[in-house]
This record gives sequence, C-alpha cells and structure tokens, in this order.
Amino acid sequence: MLRNSLVREMNFKLNFILWLFTDALWFVGQLIFIEVIYAQVDAIGDWTKWDMVLLVGTYQIISQVFQGFFYMNLTNLSELVRTGKLDFVLLQPIDPQFTVSFRQFGIDGIVNALIGIVIVCYSLVQLHVAPAPGQILLYVVAIGFGISVHYAAMLAFATVSFWTVRTQGITYGYYSLISLARYPDSMFKGLAKFVFSWVIPVMVVTNVPARLLIHATSNPWPLLGHLAAASVLMILASRLLWRTALNRYSSASS
Repeated sequence: MLRNSLVREMNFKLNFILWLFTDALWFVGQLIFIEVIYAQVDAIGDWTKWDMVLLVGTYQIISQVFQGFFYMNLTNLSELVRTGKLDFVLLQPIDPQFTVSFRQFGIDGIVNALIGIVIVCYSLVQLHVAPAPGQILLYVVAIGFGISVHYAAMLAFATVSFWTVRTQGITYGYYSLISLARYPDSMFKGLAKFVFSWVIPVMVVTNVPARLLIHATSNPWPLLGHLAAASVLMILASRLLWRTALNRYSSASS
C-alpha cells in the first residue's frame, strides 16, 4: 500500500510539491501568530513563547502523521459505503478496519512531520532544555497515543456514514476541531476543559507530550496516564461503533 501510494504521488510531482509548500506556508502562519501574541504578553499561563512554538511543532508532528496515514482513508469511507465498494474490502481475508484505515498514504504529510521535528528541536535549543532520554521516550510514546486519539475520533465520525451515507461535513468538521490541540491547556477552563480533556480529548493530544518534554516533573505518570486512558477509551469505543455499523451495511447488491 505504501509503495502504491508513493508511485501515485510521483506521477503528479508538481501536485506533491505544491502540497508540501501549502502545508509549510500554513505552519509559518502559525509561527507568525505566536510572534504577534507574545509581542503583547510574556506568557499564557505557564507557557512562554518558545514553549508555544514547541507546542505548535508537536501539533505539526501529530497532525501530519495522522493526516499522512489515516485522514484521507477515513474521509473516503462514506464513498465506499455509498457506492458499495466496501464489498471488495469485506471480501479480503484481512480485518476490514485495517484495510479501510491504510488503503492510501499521504507521503506529503510524513515529509511535513519532519518540519515539526526540526521546530521542536530548535525550540529546545532556545529554551536551553536538554531532555533526558527517558523524557524523549515518554514524548514519543505520548505522540503515539495522541495520533491514536485522532484516529479513533475520526473513525467514529466516519462510521456514521453507515447510517447517513454521506459524512464529509462531519469528518471535515472534526479536522477543524483538532486545531484546538495547538493551543495551551491554560486557555481552557471549566466545562470546556472537561469536554476537550475527556469527551473529545483534543486538548491533551498535544499538551501532554509537550509538557512531558519541557515541563519535567518528578512524576510524569498522571499526565501520560490521562492521555493513555483517553486513547484506550476512544479506541475501544470506535471499534465497538465500527462493529455495530458493519452489521447495518447492506452491500451494493441489495
């Protein structure tokens, strides 16, 4: 699947380059936004300017890896249901959720994730922070949990297509919602903090990895445990919804 995706992208090289440029331009816009904000204030909660740059870099890594591996596939699920092409997926001797999730890869997303890694490293230099190997490992693990949260949430939204047939509005809406992940958790209070920490846990997806890397604590496990619990609950819920939705699929022949 990865090889086929690479061949397809290289058939349209200019389009591939333009996508890279567009995503890079969007990322530069985020950095300009941070510069404008911190020209007026010294910190947002306990997040300084370079903390925020690292947070946005972490958001870039997570969102681009998610987009590269899963986003295109999950947004196309409704089309498979509408046209009945999901029949061909169900006939294959492999878990259909795996096939639906990994049919295509966005190579540009993987490349743009590397930009996020560079920004994170540069932010650490500016912060004069040299994370220990254990912190880096926890950071990588937390990024994995963050990607799984986005995957599970998008799968759940896309699965609604088994009832409504078309769900582009819902799936595109969620992609807009995850942009909240690039903001510091200090901005969220009360009900909004609870909703975006547990119900749709987009807030912890980026904030937890960044805090584990730069706001080192003697006990990082509550932070990582929160993100891990949210990830596991989301994956289990989305898997249950997926299995329930398959029972409603009537196939193209009927």
